[in-house]
Amino acid sequence: MKILIIGPSWVGDMVMSQSLYTRLSEQHPNAKIDVLAPAWCKPILERMPEINRAIEMPVGHGEFSLVTRWKLGKSLRSEAYDHAFVLPNSAKSALIPLFANVPLRTGWKGEMRYGLLNDLRPDRKVFQYMVERYVALAHPKASMLNDVKLKNVPYPLLTVNESNQAACLAKFGIKPNEKIVGLCPGAEFGPAKRWPDSHYADVANKLIAEGNQICLFGGPKDREVAQTIIGQLPQEAQKHCFNLAGETALVDAVDLLAACHTVFSNDSGLMHVAAAVGVNIVAIYGSSSPKYTPPLSDNVVMVNTDIECRPCFKRECQFNHLKCLTELSPNMVWDAYLSLTSSAQTETS
Repeated sequence: MKILIIGPSWVGDMVMSQSLYTRLSEQHPNAKIDVLAPAWCKPILERMPEINRAIEMPVGHGEFSLVTRWKLGKSLRSEAYDHAFVLPNSAKSALIPLFANVPLRTGWKGEMRYGLLNDLRPDRKVFQYMVERYVALAHPKASMLNDVKLKNVPYPLLTVNESNQAACLAKFGIKPNEKIVGLCPGAEFGPAKRWPDSHYADVANKLIAEGNQICLFGGPKDREVAQTIIGQLPQEAQKHCFNLAGETALVDAVDLLAACHTVFSNDSGLMHVAAAVGVNIVAIYGSSSPKYTPPLSDNVVMVNTDIECRPCFKRECQFNHLKCLTELSPNMVWDAYLSLTSSAQTETS
């Protein structure tokens, strides 16, 4: 069996989509699963053992480019795919499997997808969690509600390259024999997901006092935020910090996150990467909610305030106060960290 997946465009969604690939591999052990996705996804997909091939999407996120989609679909006809799963909800995302003559095309009802998909699932909101919506597509429409629950969904599990991990630690001067904590202070979605820099600095100072090295992760846009956090620490504490934002390839971030014993993160793609490499996670929620896209791990504690206006799922605070973040104090997050790590130590012993 040959399966074509039209993959999502966000880091977190791509990580969560591995749960679908795992379920498909369980159902069809000899299947070859190819994923069509943006170029940046290739390193993540290469860390998923279920994937046979990552195919680069030549069209940018949001672009229509009918001719390009037609040419790509036509070029894929020779692959003779048996089944396609379309994870994005747009009509244009369903065009390539149609042009590739894939006989069975599965996806949730979205914008004008009648005819483009011939195994159309009517309402994705019957499932609370994004990962459930992905995995449900692997099950028959008639039984998916009974077949799929968060408790029986396979969690994403990215492989870690220990040689690359060691090389990255050496490159940045991070000591492999001393404890490492990761901070992911950015949020591509918008400022309503970003815990304040001063709060991160407060927690970082406590972590350093306990003998931890601090690695700050993110993309190029997050480098200034990470440096601001470091700049709020005492000079001596700054020596134990490493600003990796914008300095690592995504695949290197996977391996370096796996070297941490705990990661503090806003609701972001890196939070899901950290979950998929099995480290402890303190997940910090502002405008969003763990009731939709929680980190899929057993080693996680989620923290948020309970003010009336959250979750609003806005990119920016509509009231210009960001109380869902500012009132989530460093002490609250620190207490959550202590409860997580103390319980982990108890289980280990």
